[in-house]
Amino acid sequence: MLRVALIDDEPLARQRLRHLLKAHPEVNIIGEADGRDSALELLSSERTDAIFLDIEMPGASGFELLRDLERPPKAVIVTAHARHAIHAFEIEAIDCILKPVQPARFAQAIRRIESACLPAKEGLTEPPYSADDRICLQTPQRTLVVTLSSIPLLQADGDFTRIFVKDSAPLMICKTIAHYEKLLPSPPFLRVDRSLIIHIEAIIRIDRKSRDEAAVFLEGIPEPVTLGRAAQARIREALG
Repeated sequence: MLRVALIDDEPLARQRLRHLLKAHPEVNIIGEADGRDSALELLSSERTDAIFLDIEMPGASGFELLRDLERPPKAVIVTAHARHAIHAFEIEAIDCILKPVQPARFAQAIRRIESACLPAKEGLTEPPYSADDRICLQTPQRTLVVTLSSIPLLQADGDFTRIFVKDSAPLMICKTIAHYEKLLPSPPFLRVDRSLIIHIEAIIRIDRKSRDEAAVFLEGIPEPVTLGRAAQARIREALG
C-alpha cells in the first residue's frame, strides 16, 4: 500500500485529488496540508511514500517546502502553471501534472509513483510515456520540457542519444537509444534500425533513391534521414 499526502492551499484542488484517488485503492491518503507549516508537521509525524504538491501557496512555495525537508518523499508536482515544469524535473520530481487534473494523466502519475517507490518489492520498471505526454530533456547546458509530438527523430551515438526537436537544435542526452525505445509509445515511435527511432506521424514524404536506399523527410528537420531496405520495410508496415 502506497502512502501519500496531499499538499495544496486550495480545498477544491485537494477534493479533486481525493476523488481521483478513489479509482486507486492501492494508494492510501495519510493526510492533507494547506501550506508549509502544516505540511512539515504532517510529514514529520507520518511515514509518507509520496506527496502531491502544489507550488504556489501562501507563505512558502512547494519548492521551498521540499528544500526544508531533510529527506523529502517522492513528489508529484500538481500546478496550474506549465512554467514550473522545468524546475520540477530539475529537482527530480517524479512527475509534473497540470490542473485541472485529468483521470488518465493522474493514473500515469500513480504508475510513476509505484515505479519510484516499489521497484524492489513489486518488480516494477519505469512506465512508458503516453502519446500526449511531455518529456524532460536535460543536458549540461540546458533543460527542455517538450511534448512527444515535437520529437520527430532519435539517433543513437554510442551510449548517447541525439534527440531532434522540431525547429530546434538537437540535444545530446547521456542515455542509450534502447532506454528511449522502452519509454516511448509505439506507435507512433518506431525503431527502424539499430540507430534510429522515428516518429512516424512526423513523416512528410519518402523519396526512394534505389532499392536499398531511401530519404525520409520529417517535420521540423531540414535534412532528410537515409534509410536502408529493412528500415523502409518497417516503416511501410507501420504505415499500413
